[in-house]
Amino acid sequence: MAEIRLQQTLPGAVAARTARHALTGHPLRFLRSWWPWRSFAYLLSGVFVAFAWLASVLLLVFVPVLGLVALLAGIPLSRVERWRLRLVDRTPALSTHHRPARPGVWAWLSTRFREASTWKELGYALLFSFGLAWVDLSVALLVLCVLYLLAFPLVVFTIPDEYLPIEVLWLDVSGPPESLLAAFAGLVTLPVMLYLATAYAAARAALTRSLLALPLDDSLRAEMVELSRSRARILEAFDAQRRRIERDLHDGAQQRLTGLIMTLGLARLELDGAPAPARDLVARAYDEANQALVELRDLVHGIHPQVLTDRGLGPALDELAERCAVPVNVTVRPAERLPEPVEAAVWFTIAEALTNVVRHSRATQASVTIERHGDELVVEVRDDGVGGADASGGSGLLGLADRVSVLDGRIMLSSPLGGPTVLRVELPCGS
Repeated sequence: MAEIRLQQTLPGAVAARTARHALTGHPLRFLRSWWPWRSFAYLLSGVFVAFAWLASVLLLVFVPVLGLVALLAGIPLSRVERWRLRLVDRTPALSTHHRPARPGVWAWLSTRFREASTWKELGYALLFSFGLAWVDLSVALLVLCVLYLLAFPLVVFTIPDEYLPIEVLWLDVSGPPESLLAAFAGLVTLPVMLYLATAYAAARAALTRSLLALPLDDSLRAEMVELSRSRARILEAFDAQRRRIERDLHDGAQQRLTGLIMTLGLARLELDGAPAPARDLVARAYDEANQALVELRDLVHGIHPQVLTDRGLGPALDELAERCAVPVNVTVRPAERLPEPVEAAVWFTIAEALTNVVRHSRATQASVTIERHGDELVVEVRDDGVGGADASGGSGLLGLADRVSVLDGRIMLSSPLGGPTVLRVELPCGS
């Protein structure tokens, strides 16, 4: 099964988030990816950052009023370095600085001068500008030399003959044969250089992260806690809004439509002796009002079925199966009521899955199975259709994965060509 909890990927292929992670994957997949070139860009861009920082610091030092500010020059460089880390490490790098206790420039300066992070960043800035950036450039230039070898046939073809031969390593390149040999040497050397450059870039990124960013565990823990809280708040707000809309439609619009239908029914009785056009218009209005009421009830049911709130998941799924155009066999093992968020997530998941079965699968039958294994609820929706379902093709499965992930669950999809298609949902369900 292909897990789509966080992102849709091919089975067995996990998208790398760092250059170091990419190095440990399949060699051909690594060489076809952007990671070697992202690492090359990371190394090559460092010298430009170092040059710009040195020029800025020299300008500050020679201006008497701003000389003291040069001691804080490591702060903007560190911010740029944390941003450049994204080229080789997609995990966000968070600053180690604290927020000033009071607003204002003086409070900010006082906080920064007292922090150890400020002086660590200044030390890194000096080390980077006078040493590391130039080592980075040297490694990047080695890759450029290999690319130059690859381009030698084009170089020999474009330059005038009087500039030949050109000495390259141990070769005197004076024509196409030698240029092709140089290109072959570059082709053989390029994968090795890309591996070496990426490995060096990964080590450089690890050094930068260790000196300039919060420890990975602390930053990830802070982000995950805030992300979980925000997602929970969004889900609660969505459910509250859904209940409000459901209540307004049930108590307001449906009641008004029901009253309108009753009024039109009485009008039809009163118009027995009226001309035919008048009776036809009232009859048409009566039929359209009835149709609108049916559509409104379907809409309310699609938002959240009342039977799910009143009687639980089993009866709600039985009703859902009866309304499905494909025969559905429903098996629900837990007899007790489940927490409301879990019941809602399961119902919406199964409703979306059965909608996909009707629209896309060409199935003749489907089955829904819900079982509880300890503190975990397992839901399976299976059909005998043609298969080939793709979570990235607009089927709504990614939206379901987002809803399920709020509850720390996951969705897995297995849909080979020819079928069957199996959608499996696993949700924590503590007693």
